[in-house]
Amino acid sequence: MNEALSSSAPESRITRTLILGTRPSRLARWQTEEVATALRAAWPGLHTEVKAYVTQGDRDTKRPLPEIGGKGLFTAEIEAALRRGEIDLAVHSLKDLPIAQSDGLVIGAVLQRADARDVLISRHGQPLEALPASPRVGTSSLRRAAQVRALRPDAQIISLRGNVETRLRKANGDEYDAVVLAAAGITRLGLAAHVTQWLPFDVMLPAPAQGALAAQCRADDQETLGLLQRIHHLPTWAAVTAERAFLAGLGGGCSAPVAAYAEPSSAAGCSGARLLLQGLVASLDGQKVVRVAGEGPLEAAEQLGQQLAEQALARGAAELLR
Repeated sequence: MNEALSSSAPESRITRTLILGTRPSRLARWQTEEVATALRAAWPGLHTEVKAYVTQGDRDTKRPLPEIGGKGLFTAEIEAALRRGEIDLAVHSLKDLPIAQSDGLVIGAVLQRADARDVLISRHGQPLEALPASPRVGTSSLRRAAQVRALRPDAQIISLRGNVETRLRKANGDEYDAVVLAAAGITRLGLAAHVTQWLPFDVMLPAPAQGALAAQCRADDQETLGLLQRIHHLPTWAAVTAERAFLAGLGGGCSAPVAAYAEPSSAAGCSGARLLLQGLVASLDGQKVVRVAGEGPLEAAEQLGQQLAEQALARGAAELLR
């Protein structure tokens, strides 16, 4: 976390309007309102407004994400508005933010994480292992595709784009036997009744920082940094720091078949708290998988992620990532 977060916070009651930037989807707006609600609860008198920005990832919904390539597909336009001063902070799904810190911007707060798992939604009502032969599984994530193929080598992976509602509608059509989505988005929109299977971590390890919301602001905006300090969840920050450090240690490619999940011990927030981290690198066909796991002090989250990345590379991940 940026050192500016240790600066003195404003008085408990303030009079200010904070402008938040987000993407236009219903899920993105829900997530932004979650941050806004937390800020208003922490700072009585604070008012919030929301501005929506269409990103490259929103505009190009036909091609698979790995085909579009590049970093910041869902964040660049919002970050540009933040630098121009049109908004005071940007709300992102942290898994969409590139590992490298954007010039002049910092993550001012991370909220307590939602469910980090992925879910399977199938019109057959069957879990992944019981789907019909050669099941057509919808996802545009290389990470999800590789792990689906690890369990079901006969699976046919078909690109799946669009917002959560669009993907859910496609899941009930004839093109797919099942689709894989993030549990956090499904639960946030009240759509959990559609879930066929909550995929356990030993079947589907999530993307680094999946389920976590980040509030990003300008690095020199001390007042906004002070406001964000009150909603910052330290155990979640430690977990996502370890996961993103694992990805960075592998080269930082957000489109590579890489997964990571860290969980603070039950004593998180207490002296001696520990962090448990799992990491995974897979071949595109899912037939070669490198898994690593380790633990370390909560305050050494970044070092833990780096150490596990080095272990993964030594065990063959470097070859898979090529």
